[in-house]
Amino acid sequence: MSRTPTTTTAGAAGQDAPADDLLLEVRDGLGRITLNRPRALNALTHPMVQQIDEALVAWAADPAVRGVLIRGAGEKGLCAGGDVVSLHASITGGRFEEAAQFFRDEYRMNHRISGYPKPYVAFMDGIVLGGGMGVSVHGSHRVATERTRAGMPETAIGFTPDVGGSFHLARAPFHAGRHLAATSAHASGADAVALGLADAFVDSARLDELEQALAEALGGLGDAPEGDGARDEAAFAAADEVLARFAVAEADRPASALVSGREWIEDAYGRESAADVLAALDERAAGDGEHADAARAAAEAIRAKSPTAVTVAHEAQARLAAHGEDLTVAEALRQEFTVGAHLMRASDMPEGIRALLVDKDKDPKWSPARLEDVTADAVAAHFEPVPGVAPLELS
Repeated sequence: MSRTPTTTTAGAAGQDAPADDLLLEVRDGLGRITLNRPRALNALTHPMVQQIDEALVAWAADPAVRGVLIRGAGEKGLCAGGDVVSLHASITGGRFEEAAQFFRDEYRMNHRISGYPKPYVAFMDGIVLGGGMGVSVHGSHRVATERTRAGMPETAIGFTPDVGGSFHLARAPFHAGRHLAATSAHASGADAVALGLADAFVDSARLDELEQALAEALGGLGDAPEGDGARDEAAFAAADEVLARFAVAEADRPASALVSGREWIEDAYGRESAADVLAALDERAAGDGEHADAARAAAEAIRAKSPTAVTVAHEAQARLAAHGEDLTVAEALRQEFTVGAHLMRASDMPEGIRALLVDKDKDPKWSPARLEDVTADAVAAHFEPVPGVAPLELS
């Protein structure tokens, strides 16, 4: 196959996005994805999701593509999440299947990334939230920087961690994932590496150099042998070697604040219910120990979030963690889809999006208003199928 560089901007599958929202390019053995909505913090629209997935399918079968790189345009970061304002319009308009289709397409893309047969390199520089985690955290080579602010902020809008993020949060050590889910807190680059959300820490000033080195290494391999879509071991080895050359050693990168708080995080978030977590945080905050301020801040953050979303997110994490090492991304995505189908039909999600992103008064009226008033039966119902909603199918 010809190695002539090719460039496209947004394929024709599904809907069409503005041509410059998503930049797709194949050059020097590297399929390059640039999220190009910097004024919207590169938020993902439905057409962008469809076109990324279409490109990944094509590139997996293209012998000229030996790896994929995704990064965000502008100075602020990779991606601040999905286009939830458009989602809000669908939900408040009663178009639940329209909203569900966005999630189906996004989750299928997330699942494809998790098992991609070629190196998938994600530059997790700057803001990496929600859907931004979905297009990065499942990759084979995840690069954090000193600018990284990664997280799953869904409880702030009456939703729970999705895009497969719940898989990685459930596997994070010392229940740190439960802390991030409940509080919507951001993880630094050092935190991301320590929690297994990223593979390497690289100085942001060297990302362009790293991209060039990847292109030289992968392009130097030539076309892949014609095959059946099996894992491209030579390409993975080449990407491993390049990333190792750029990675900052643990002793030379900033310390992880989350790791330094391991004792209080593990103690509080290891409790059976979200209400128990909040009580443990309040107890520690009332003392004069070294982590009292951190526990107080966490408790305040949780009380500002949707009580239902926080409680359901805690239960979701517990259910996934129960799978142990047998947990798969597909299982997490399927659970997320079921939970999300319930939440979009309840009052907190549209209210949370309204308060945070539409009217921006930052004064959501949650129902129920207190975490202690969310019943166990109400939580359990979120994990049962929604009548008339087909389950998420993943190939």
